[in-house]
Amino acid sequence: MQADFRRILTQAHRSNGTAALDAIEGALATVTDDRAETAAQHLATLGFRFQGEDSLDLAARAYALAARTSRSHTAQYHLAAIRTRIVDLCRRQAFDAVDGLLEELRQAKAAAGDRGPNDPSLIHIAWDYELAGDAEGAVRSYLLARIARDQLGAQALTIDGDTLERKIRNLRILQMTALAEHSRHEEAQALHERTRHVLGLEPLQIYDIVSARQAATEGEGEGEYKEMLGPRRIAEPEIRFLEGPVALTSDCGTLDAPPQYVARFKDCLTFPRSNIVLQGNRLIYDLAAHPDSGVADIKDGKNADQIMTAVYGAGRALVEEPAETQTLDAGLMMFGLQSKNYGHWLLEFVPRMLWFNDPACPAGFPICIDDHMPETHRQIVELLDARERPILPLPAQAVRFKELGVAPVPTFFPFDARPGVPVYDSVWPKDVLGGMRRAVLDKLAARGVDLRSTGRRIFLSRKGFVQRQLVNESEIIDVLARRGFEVVYPEKLSFVEQIALYHAADVIVGSASSALTNCIFCNDNARVVALIHENRSFNFRGYTSMIESSGAKVLFIRGSTVPSDNAHPFHVNYTVTPGQVLRGLESVGVGL
Repeated sequence: MQADFRRILTQAHRSNGTAALDAIEGALATVTDDRAETAAQHLATLGFRFQGEDSLDLAARAYALAARTSRSHTAQYHLAAIRTRIVDLCRRQAFDAVDGLLEELRQAKAAAGDRGPNDPSLIHIAWDYELAGDAEGAVRSYLLARIARDQLGAQALTIDGDTLERKIRNLRILQMTALAEHSRHEEAQALHERTRHVLGLEPLQIYDIVSARQAATEGEGEGEYKEMLGPRRIAEPEIRFLEGPVALTSDCGTLDAPPQYVARFKDCLTFPRSNIVLQGNRLIYDLAAHPDSGVADIKDGKNADQIMTAVYGAGRALVEEPAETQTLDAGLMMFGLQSKNYGHWLLEFVPRMLWFNDPACPAGFPICIDDHMPETHRQIVELLDARERPILPLPAQAVRFKELGVAPVPTFFPFDARPGVPVYDSVWPKDVLGGMRRAVLDKLAARGVDLRSTGRRIFLSRKGFVQRQLVNESEIIDVLARRGFEVVYPEKLSFVEQIALYHAADVIVGSASSALTNCIFCNDNARVVALIHENRSFNFRGYTSMIESSGAKVLFIRGSTVPSDNAHPFHVNYTVTPGQVLRGLESVGVGL
């Protein structure tokens, strides 16, 4: 029998593995004690060979037989069998059977005195599923990785640095969005239900997406809508580059400016740090209801700092119910997605004050803002409010308003384009930004702020930021300082100080970033040189229409991109040469 046993072992391979292991298992009863350990070693070697052949089910069985046969290494072989079995089941997507095996693994490790790092990496298995585009396989593997983390002290972060909970939520959002876009909203709702308890989330409800105008004028009419500006055409901006014409890869945003309005709605549910307004079975959201919304990757309800989950598709949305809410009698909506970002704040939110100051808007409603915004944001509201309304910062908790006042973004402005769709380069209407500019400058003039042009030349530093950095900023500063430029750090100034500085300057050089948003307040003879990386899909039309709403002129200098594996293409760092900057200044008529 010993010879037969050895022959079966040597001839076993993946094609006859099951039969070979059946024969070996039948022969184990005849193995004598003095040969047991040798037989176990041979079986373990066979298990290792099966692993190399990627026959994990056979390998796990061989290790289990080694554990049965061994007299002194049973615990170690049993541990190897469990580890191999877990990987095999995960790869075959038999995830339900793995839950119990993880507890067996914990016990087997204790029995073997094993504290080593040889447990199956469920995170790597999940990552392989992600790379293969199998979101469900990845979710199930990450769920098991949570158990391994909690019971076995296994790895806590994913390959790309997310927490397991965050990763599972993101993958579920991808899955639910795909279902919603095919009008399978109930299936998406059920999918969320399967994992929401693990993630500490609330149920999702389904809503019809409508614009503010639709919400106020259709159905039961639980709202009022007052149009302040009707539809208008926007002039397509003329973009100027130092190098001459550049073939952009972005799509020009709509040149049809949307109506500007004030609307009021009763009994609304809102979420600070979000633009979502829920009323009954409707979600009031101009961007999501826009005819071009199909190009938008709507981030509202997906960002890490938001207090709910939301997905969109086929004219409906699924939004997570809040666990707790506070109730307010009334308020004006100056809170929302990306409100803490200065560029988004100035372009998307501040123009609303033009309409909130109109007699059509109730004077007694408090102005509600997000509580995580910088102080300069609040300063702008205080400056522009013409009716001495209280300003109410809202914490990250859902708010039910008995009555809510809303006003729109000046143009259709997707946060980002969907994967595979060209970047949507929104164009800003001059009349709205110009109206905001006049309102701010008039307020400052009334306060006695000196707004005369001084001929100053300023360079806007971005040294305090980690994204879209001019890597050789110090080199450029040295060159410009010799030509009368002073370095400015806008984030260190109050809003009033920033506006006075920008308006007084005749020449501004800086990265195309939030700092250039203040060029809306330049004097109408100012010249702006905007430095940026070489990405041809950047929102050059947006920056041009924004800056030139003041009457100033802007020239773009595209530098050299610093390669990055994980930065958004818009936020990569870059360099420009001193020669480029000097040629740019000469091009806009600045004497050097």
